[in-house]
Amino acid sequence: MVTDQQVKRLWRLRQEKLSLEIAAAKAGMDAKTAAKYVRDRRLPSEMKQKHLWRTRPDPFEEVWPELRERLLLEPGLQAKTLFEYMQRTYPGRFADGQLRTLQRHIKHWRATEGPAREVFFAQEHQPGELCESDFTHCRELGITIGGEPFPHLLYHFVLTYSNWETGMVCFSESFESLSEGLQSALWELGGVPCEHRSDRMSAAVNNLNDLTEFRAAYAGLLKHYGIEGQKIQAGQAHENGDIEQRHYRLKQAIAQALMLRASHDFQSLADYEKFLRDLFARLNAGRRLRFAEELAQLRPLPERRLDSTRRERMRVSPGSLIHVHRNTYSVHSRLIGEIVEARVKPDTIEVWYRDRKVEELRRLRGRGKHRIDYRHIIDWLVRKPGAFDNYRYRQDLFPTSWFRMGYDILREQWGPKRGAKEYLEILALAAGNGESKVEEAVRFLLTNESAGLRAGAIQHLIEAPGMHAVLPSVEVEPVPLAVFDELLTGNEAAA
Repeated sequence: MVTDQQVKRLWRLRQEKLSLEIAAAKAGMDAKTAAKYVRDRRLPSEMKQKHLWRTRPDPFEEVWPELRERLLLEPGLQAKTLFEYMQRTYPGRFADGQLRTLQRHIKHWRATEGPAREVFFAQEHQPGELCESDFTHCRELGITIGGEPFPHLLYHFVLTYSNWETGMVCFSESFESLSEGLQSALWELGGVPCEHRSDRMSAAVNNLNDLTEFRAAYAGLLKHYGIEGQKIQAGQAHENGDIEQRHYRLKQAIAQALMLRASHDFQSLADYEKFLRDLFARLNAGRRLRFAEELAQLRPLPERRLDSTRRERMRVSPGSLIHVHRNTYSVHSRLIGEIVEARVKPDTIEVWYRDRKVEELRRLRGRGKHRIDYRHIIDWLVRKPGAFDNYRYRQDLFPTSWFRMGYDILREQWGPKRGAKEYLEILALAAGNGESKVEEAVRFLLTNESAGLRAGAIQHLIEAPGMHAVLPSVEVEPVPLAVFDELLTGNEAAA
């Protein structure tokens, strides 16, 4: 079979005034074949006729009108669905291997007779005109803080013309996180674009009580900076294409930076945030020219930032509880019946009473959750020990696993009522003397069989001057690696 390369060589040789026989021999073909290609001046690939005829009968020729009608009614039907339908309608007529034939049929129908497909229109961005932002989950990065898993999100902000980007760590798609992230990005940027595009922000809406509340808060934020807001259509993430693509690129850059760092663990949240700031600075370094064009077109910032804290007034319930954003928190029992103001921030909730901050609580993520601090209610639990066993939020009253183990042992030793009373007195000692001291004392008494676990014994231990000296030290002997070598050899001794 003659190839295109042989024919091209033949033509070059003929241009060098070689005879047809010699040129054909050097090109590796017969003289008659060479004469044909010299005369026709077409390559073998150009002379090959396209295969337009069938080599076997079409198994779907008779049933195609029926299939076509169904496709006209429901263009979204898949070939596999229709093939299984035909197998049920005509038992034994169509073999499984004929599915590919039907897929080709339907593909050809969609290209020639099917409905028009969605067209994606490339956009030409103008400097200083549009910014986009969105939240993205970072679970797949495997970040840990102090060895503990750190599930979190990033609020991600991008200028569509220069691709200048920044972001901040957050823990929920709340309006407070959106407001804090957008404002931080604008003040870092040093100016205000004309428009801000986002998705439908359904998660942020769900974290508020109603849609009207969110719309009013978001409109106020945009009005403060003079930005026109845009929202993409539901389920059309490609309309927010710049930020979606930057999500992927940013996570890829973070993953590579973590590989270079040779560790996914950070000593503190501040260290992780510094790591992200340095990464953003490196990513933006190559965008200086286009970013300079954007800066020249940005409008000035307002005189001050908008306070993104949301304020809610509520009365403290008889259970010493407040309900903020569908989650339950405890406050000190002396506030029962009083009107307090909850100032909701992205990560914390401040409780204010008469213009004075009385509590700062770590904000819960999600909804329907609760966080009860035993220090707020322990004085009355000690007076009402019978309420402990059936208390709705009892699990929150075990600060660590050692306290839980201590409670279980006290129940075994003294029974449910006396055990609960002893445990609550221990919890009261933790509230008054420090949780870590009491935990060390509980650990000592649980690991020392000669000592009985009692509130009085713990009181004595924490008041003793040399308390740390009596606590046992745990030493783990090194495991000889030869044991594993024996296991790998499979000898009888290892077995």
